[in-house]
Amino acid sequence: MEITIGIRDVARELVLESNQTPDEVSAAVAAALAGGAALELMDTRGRRVVVPTGSLGYVEIGSEDQRRIGFGTI
Repeated sequence: MEITIGIRDVARELVLESNQTPDEVSAAVAAALAGGAALELMDTRGRRVVVPTGSLGYVEIGSEDQRRIGFGTI
């Protein structure tokens, strides 16, 4: 699933692929905004992404649909 994070005063977005479900990501964002110091997410390669809560502009959570490759249907 693709997650896009907008950071205040930064022109580029932070985009990462994650194996977390949309509900898990949404819960992590809500917990960070409710009083946490930072939003922490894991990407598909096992790297931890940490964004200070005060710097968050927005978080866009993509769908869980798998990308199709080639011409065949899965």
